[in-house]
Amino acid sequence: MTPDFGLNAVHRYSFRFSQTDVVDFARVTGDNNPLHLDADFAAQTPFKRPIIHGMLGASIFTKVLGTEFPGYGSVYLGQTLEFLRPMFVDTDYEATFTVQSIDSAKHTAQILGEIRDKQTGKVTTKGVATLMHREKIM
Repeated sequence: MTPDFGLNAVHRYSFRFSQTDVVDFARVTGDNNPLHLDADFAAQTPFKRPIIHGMLGASIFTKVLGTEFPGYGSVYLGQTLEFLRPMFVDTDYEATFTVQSIDSAKHTAQILGEIRDKQTGKVTTKGVATLMHREKIM
């Protein structure tokens, strides 16, 4: 079932990533920065342990916007991103999506996405997506 989609509509999605997800992302993208893959290296950084690739965390935006809200048939036109805090494996996160504006004539919407650490409530990643969907954005 597709959630209601209109101005100020909100959709939430809970998720977590495993170290296997991080390794797979590194393999697919070629980003094998030891900050993500080597615990000994990461221990020497301000984070003290490996962090998830920022783009892996942000991939939740395209997953949700393309399959759930507004859903299948969405066309991504743009995305801004800010990486505010590190994300870690085996940590519960919640992404919140809020429709900020709609252009009915162009069937486009701007949607604010924010990822929060469920335990601390702090925003780790945020950005605004611009999407087109001829059937669901009116």
